[in-house]
Amino acid sequence: MIQERKDIRNIAIIAHVDHGKTTLVDALLKQTSVFRENQVVVERVMDSNDLERERGITILAKNTSVVFKDTKINIVDTPGHADFGGEVERVMNMVDGVLLLVDAVDGPMPQTRFVLRKALEMGHKAIVVVNKIDRPNARPNFVTNATFDLFIELGASDEQSEFPIIYTNAIEGLASTDPEDFKHPDPSQSPKDLNALFEAVVRYLPGPKVDLDAPSQLLVTTLGYDDYKGRIAIGRLSAGKLNKAQEVMRMATDGTQYRGKLSNVFTHQGLNRIEMPTVEAGDIVAITGIPDIYIGETIADFNNPVALPPIRVEEPTVRMTFGVNTSPFAGREGQWGTTRKLRERLYRELESNVSLRVEDGATADKFTVSGRGELHLVILIETMRREGYEFEIGKPEVIYKTDENGQVLEPYEELFIEVTDEYLGGLVETLAARQGQMLDMKHNSSSSASGAVVSTVMMHYKIPTRGLFGFRGQLLTGTRGTAVMNTLFWGYEPIAPGDVRRRDRGSLIAWEDGEAVTYGLRNAWERGQLFIEASTMVYEGMIVGEHARPDDLEVNVCKTKTLTKVRTRASDHDTSRLPPIRPMTLDDCVEYIADDELVEITPVNIRMRKRLLAKDERARVIKAMKEAMAGE
Repeated sequence: MIQERKDIRNIAIIAHVDHGKTTLVDALLKQTSVFRENQVVVERVMDSNDLERERGITILAKNTSVVFKDTKINIVDTPGHADFGGEVERVMNMVDGVLLLVDAVDGPMPQTRFVLRKALEMGHKAIVVVNKIDRPNARPNFVTNATFDLFIELGASDEQSEFPIIYTNAIEGLASTDPEDFKHPDPSQSPKDLNALFEAVVRYLPGPKVDLDAPSQLLVTTLGYDDYKGRIAIGRLSAGKLNKAQEVMRMATDGTQYRGKLSNVFTHQGLNRIEMPTVEAGDIVAITGIPDIYIGETIADFNNPVALPPIRVEEPTVRMTFGVNTSPFAGREGQWGTTRKLRERLYRELESNVSLRVEDGATADKFTVSGRGELHLVILIETMRREGYEFEIGKPEVIYKTDENGQVLEPYEELFIEVTDEYLGGLVETLAARQGQMLDMKHNSSSSASGAVVSTVMMHYKIPTRGLFGFRGQLLTGTRGTAVMNTLFWGYEPIAPGDVRRRDRGSLIAWEDGEAVTYGLRNAWERGQLFIEASTMVYEGMIVGEHARPDDLEVNVCKTKTLTKVRTRASDHDTSRLPPIRPMTLDDCVEYIADDELVEITPVNIRMRKRLLAKDERARVIKAMKEAMAGE
């Protein structure tokens, strides 16, 4: 018999990037005494990945739990970026409700739309949490009205639209149902804790509806690993019970059944997994003992195996070519650089990254890796680099599709840009050259900390995904770093007419192998922007800067000053100092490279290079292309 468990709530916290999801989880954990009083706790404790801490974003969904009065609340912290939508989509299978976090100043943002749409499609009810209510320019009325409009726009049902609203200051761990409570002159009347939020969760969000007497069913949504216990499968137990050392049936997504035996079963308590003899349906649990299990598979009762619907995620839209490092410096800086090691690592990533695709390339040492966006692939590249892998990557490409009528389609993105009025004209011109179509434009005025009125514009575009390659750097340069950009996947549509201009400047290419010196770099600097400093080791064909003109230019950065017996003034050849270089991060390199260029990835350095390193070979290819075009 199906019944609702009143003692458990399974919830996900969803929000736009940097609206305070992980900070709120910190506050929930502290209030429920998960940490000892004298325990040193880092900020954003759920962002345990080094990349998450460095970039300030959540990449991987993570589980924790707290106990409020007699109710256990399982909490899942989800990514806010659309490139990690695969994490959000599978998390929605584990929960029964969501906390939608919105900033008290910004209100609903583009990524808010993405994660909320996924929750509403699953039929989940939501509690709206207006965070950062302590900000001086907070506007709670505007934010709540805008959030309600978003619910209606996304097709929320009447029950989903009647959501409770809680106002919070996550850093201080305070919550209330009235924003004016935070301004109360009497400190005794102001919020003291997060009880208002906890009570709303228990009162409004439903418990899991399960059948405790039915055959066991567990859909695997996340994988972990332990050096001693092996692979750990995590998911919500949908029906029945699971016991330690129980015989089960692993049901693959293709319908194949495999016999298995559980070693241990766990539930979450705070940040830890607690081993249990038995777990019941409705709880989020972890199991060990099934070494070959994958995300989307079902752990079912051995005598009556019934599979749950597998997890479906949106298809990738961007792909890149990964290959074995072929530069002259190959093998010097990385621990793993062979084809076999690269293949093993990429295919191992598929076990936990459900929205990634890996295929063998045209040659044995090439692999095509497809993901949900540039950031999705860049995070994989950076992770592999830190693990000691050495390889090379090509320029990102969009994935085209063909519809039933034979028409070729390409992916489009929704682009949201907030920029001040002074940069509006140039930005509109840039987006038009990239085949962007303006959908909406809104003017806003706000007060800065100094009291001055700042006029900004929120631009809403539809643009081909390929039109966004290399756009972020151009946007930040053109607006002096003041613009804010967000994107969402729109869908597949016919290919945009005309060319999408990517880069209007060529590269400065090293002429020979050696060590870059100040004298040679000074001569190169006169012809463009440098990417490297003196004493950097270079090789022929390596990109050392950006040319001021559209064509590529070979420069000799290893050239030294010719010594003579004639004395000259120091001011005639002052090469002791060079202008600042333009440091290129991995993200910048991926955006910068052209079709005939590669990025060399090693644990120590990130370099850009031409596919063909020798100047004569590049000249021969260019000549052949010109002759072919002339023949047509």
